[in-house]
Amino acid sequence: MDGLPFLPGNSFTDPTKGRYHRSHTLGYKNGYSIPTRPEKGIGGVPIPYNQLSEKDLDDLANFRPTLTYGQAKQAPPEDFVPAHVAWDKKVLKFNAYFKQTVHESPKEHYRVRPVNIYYYLEDDSISVVEPVVENSGMPQGKLIKRQRLPKNDEGDHWVWKDLNLGVNVVFYGKVFRITDCDKFTTDFLESEGIIVNPSETLEEDPYIGQRTEAAALKTFATPSAFDKLRQFLELDRKVLRFYALWDDRDSMFGEIRPIVIHYYLVDDTLEVREVHTPNDGRDPFPILITRHKVPKNREKVDSSFPAIVMEYTDSEIKEYFTARDFMIGNTVQLYNRRVLIYDWDKFTMAFYHTHFGVTSVDPIDVRTKAEAMAKMELPPYNGYGSIEDSMQSCLSLIPQPPKKDFIKMLENDHSILRFGAIMDSVKPEDKGRRFIISYHLADDMMSVYEPQVRNSGIIGGKFLEKTRCARPESTIENPRYYGPNDFKVGEMITIFNHRFIVQSADVYVLKYMEEHKDQFSPDTIQSLRDVLSAGMTRKDVIKGAPMKIRRTPGDLERLCAEVKGQLKKMVITDKNRIDEMFLRYNSDRQGYVDGTHLKDMCLRLQLPADDDVIDMIVNECGSDGKIDLEQFRKFFEST
Repeated sequence: MDGLPFLPGNSFTDPTKGRYHRSHTLGYKNGYSIPTRPEKGIGGVPIPYNQLSEKDLDDLANFRPTLTYGQAKQAPPEDFVPAHVAWDKKVLKFNAYFKQTVHESPKEHYRVRPVNIYYYLEDDSISVVEPVVENSGMPQGKLIKRQRLPKNDEGDHWVWKDLNLGVNVVFYGKVFRITDCDKFTTDFLESEGIIVNPSETLEEDPYIGQRTEAAALKTFATPSAFDKLRQFLELDRKVLRFYALWDDRDSMFGEIRPIVIHYYLVDDTLEVREVHTPNDGRDPFPILITRHKVPKNREKVDSSFPAIVMEYTDSEIKEYFTARDFMIGNTVQLYNRRVLIYDWDKFTMAFYHTHFGVTSVDPIDVRTKAEAMAKMELPPYNGYGSIEDSMQSCLSLIPQPPKKDFIKMLENDHSILRFGAIMDSVKPEDKGRRFIISYHLADDMMSVYEPQVRNSGIIGGKFLEKTRCARPESTIENPRYYGPNDFKVGEMITIFNHRFIVQSADVYVLKYMEEHKDQFSPDTIQSLRDVLSAGMTRKDVIKGAPMKIRRTPGDLERLCAEVKGQLKKMVITDKNRIDEMFLRYNSDRQGYVDGTHLKDMCLRLQLPADDDVIDMIVNECGSDGKIDLEQFRKFFEST
């Protein structure tokens, strides 16, 4: 066989070969290990090789052709490292198991025995070790000693290229299933270009599982002591409230309708209430589903059950809705109604936190954009009654009277502002006609009265009934009415196409405006002051109107003396009456009266009340334009 060519099929194993020792590759010289090249192989077989020295081999390994710019730099020679030195103490570890058939025991048919497979890279030897389990009753430990294991009958041996995860290997007739390996083994196989299969779990031994379950600590679940009586005592009057939406858009003319679900913890019943809004067009029945235990699936019963003549009981319906089913975001079916839970109240939140461990659940925003409401268009004003009365007939089928401001009516009851005016007309007969315009502060209405003048040819009396008067620029959509601030002296007031020019007003009007300065403009107040203090010019004198007198030197002193003489005729000798008069004018309780109060007193007594006369009297009696109580007494006692 030595003369056969080295072709496939011509290599045979010598059955007479009995020596398998290997030659040494290390020698010692002066106590140091020196690598030596073996000349004989396993069993003393000569190794055919080229008789070249190490230097010649290095030169051939580093030989490079000459480059353009000279000889390339030679690489440093590598030291020769034998295999048993390079792979010393490097072992691949695989986790595997094999099944052992059991014939003698009726409780088990096979056993699953885990093992560790160690592959030594130094000499391609393999050992199989089973981990020792105490009191197992089986001989465990090293199953196969370290050796090269034959792979087939042709003399091949198992090498590391044949081992991978998820494969079966046969060692001496036993089938081992490789399930896992360590990280070093994985890195080594991947570095050599082998794709490592996914790891597998170790198959469980059924007998060991039975033994573990039998040896485990026995636990027993005792029946709950929470009976109906205890449930009634602890949970009575405790109700969970859920806010939900009923999505009924699948039906004809359906819509999304808000509802409220009440879950009664005392007996696990629930009811559903509708949420009504104004003008929603639905009957005012709040209960959509009455209070009872609601089944999750009412139709899930046996087809043989006579539902026509008998009611469902707990024997037919096994599952009902509980508090755990109503979480925010859940969609439940209540009698085929699709209901979305989007919020709950604080008590329900605390109950879920205590019993179900729900920490924080944000409510769902279900607000939708409101549709624009159709704008109601009012018909044009028909001219009957006031604008408010006509509008009430458009707002309801049975017209209601317009609402009045009763607070304003109570505060301003019998408060009337009277203004003197003349008519502005192109007709000669209407020139010089005087009118009294009364403004009622209680309801903002106006009335016009014309004093009777003898031999004028005009019947005087009531010219306009009490009514609200609109401005000329007022419209039906935005009505604007006259107010007391519009009656400025010289201002033109148009009342139902009649023009009136304000000429004067009584003293009460000026006093009221001065007390309520924030409601009137300063120009209106000042115009009344000028008219009431100075009067009107001679050419504008009208019968019955105040007159303006041009005084000469000395007239003011004589007029003041005349006023003091008239006050003397009052014969006020009682001190209490003097104090009562002072307190009546000192309404704000500031401790003094001023020229306005003295002027009002003179007007009540039909005495001249010009500003210069009043100022002169105040300066003589008081100080700084004010009169205190003592000065007021001296004024009347010395008069």
